[in-house]
Amino acid sequence: MPASPSPIRRGAPTHEVLNQPPPLADYNLFAGDRALQEAVGREGAGWAMQELHALGTELGRAETIELGFAANRHKPELHAFDRFGNRRDEIEFHPAWHGMMALGVRHGLHSSPWADPKPGAHVARAAGTYMLTQIESGAYCPIAMTYGSVPTLRRHAGLAAEWLPRIFSRDYDPCFRPATEKTGALLGMGMTEKQGGSDLRANLTEAVADGTGGAYRITGHKWFLSAPMCDAFLMLAQAPKGPSCFLVPRWTPDGERNGLRLQRLKDKLGNRSNASSEVELVDAWGWLIGEEGRGIPIIIEMSNLTRLDCAIGSAGLIRQAVTQAIHHARHRTAFQRKLVDQPVMMNVLADLALESEAATLLTLRLAAAYDRESDPAEALLARLLTPVTKYWTCKRAPSVTLEALEVLGGNGYVEESIMPRLYREAPVNSVWEGSANVICLDVRRVMGRSPETIDQLRAELARARGGHAAFDVFLAGLEDELAAHATTEEALARRLVGRIALGLQAALLIRHAPAAMADAFCATRLEGGAPAALGTLPAGADCRAIIERAAIA
Repeated sequence: MPASPSPIRRGAPTHEVLNQPPPLADYNLFAGDRALQEAVGREGAGWAMQELHALGTELGRAETIELGFAANRHKPELHAFDRFGNRRDEIEFHPAWHGMMALGVRHGLHSSPWADPKPGAHVARAAGTYMLTQIESGAYCPIAMTYGSVPTLRRHAGLAAEWLPRIFSRDYDPCFRPATEKTGALLGMGMTEKQGGSDLRANLTEAVADGTGGAYRITGHKWFLSAPMCDAFLMLAQAPKGPSCFLVPRWTPDGERNGLRLQRLKDKLGNRSNASSEVELVDAWGWLIGEEGRGIPIIIEMSNLTRLDCAIGSAGLIRQAVTQAIHHARHRTAFQRKLVDQPVMMNVLADLALESEAATLLTLRLAAAYDRESDPAEALLARLLTPVTKYWTCKRAPSVTLEALEVLGGNGYVEESIMPRLYREAPVNSVWEGSANVICLDVRRVMGRSPETIDQLRAELARARGGHAAFDVFLAGLEDELAAHATTEEALARRLVGRIALGLQAALLIRHAPAAMADAFCATRLEGGAPAALGTLPAGADCRAIIERAAIA
């Protein structure tokens, strides 16, 4: 006879919460990241360890993590007019956004390498922004733009003297008022227009000299004005001699609102906490930076730094996605075993960990090249590695975040988890500051115009020669491709850039990571490129050792 059903316990809860991982909170993002700590010390920023530990603690607190969630739940709102019909052109942000911005500025992530230059300053700042973007990526945008603007501003001594002290301030001042009345300032940029996109020479916005000490009046439209809450913007406009670069503040010198008419905020896939807008420029004041007609070469200098930040941001997203996946797998049981102990899951997690460490090592190596730009070899390497690193790291982020999300199953698909936000965020860095085709064509252009950059790339790769048999075979093939790059079809640009990136990542892992990681990476990435699906490490890969290295310490 069948057993009688158990009686219902009256007054008992309807269910118990079992077999769920604890929240990943109140942890130190820096202390728990072995690869990051090692890279910071190795690349010359060991002096910053204490401050990075402090930042890692602050970012990992439960209340800071909640700021990131709240800033994304409560999107910015545009107030184009007041109730009487007067122009306001102001954006209202949730207090959580301001909290995240204040944290980033307080730690100098917007300007510290320029305000306090020293060996390793760009590496230290890269490590900080890498951690920031794991908690809230939207706040990274104005911080990145401000960081990238400094070398451009320094081309104009008067503007630099006026604006750099405000930019170097670690006071975050969100008030909408003239910069002369504020304790700190942030800069954005407005380059693209609806008819041109990446083709900046197709811009139609016009600038006419005002006749008052380098001032111009600018009229036109920008399809994307990044971080429109900022105090001023670097913009391109057509002057009589061609595309030129201008600094356009939100307020005129006499304290009136400048002619920037915010039209709407973009309804974006991700990066929701951050405002991106369209803007009409109506007789707006701007100041010429550099020579008329030289705006695009001038702005490329800023673009290289913001491309570095795109790579850092993607590496940070990858790291957070992998961290969440490993945390879940270490606490979740299925079929009488922890997920992290199940062979197929171990393979997936280890493969994810390889992607994370490879991205971290490559981006920190690139940041180090900016620290060493007084060395001509490092300057050449930075010029080539910036688009290479931006392309590859940003391309890997969407597939890595997707695979990490799947580790959490249905729990990873709901908004209470951070995983949907990471997945939505992953494509943005690939799109901004030059999409993949533009970036890969830039690599071709750099190699064609400056063949000495290839020599420096060869020297960097050669440091790992003899460290792994598969790498040596790969390197020989890549050498042939580099030698023939001038005659390689343009359609193959992505293939070559991807192979350069993989070679660099493999070389760094061979030199600086445990042998288990270098062996697994070389075995799966150096023949035919990155695998179509993650979780395909070969038999014999030490998955457990790789996972333990990537897990929060």
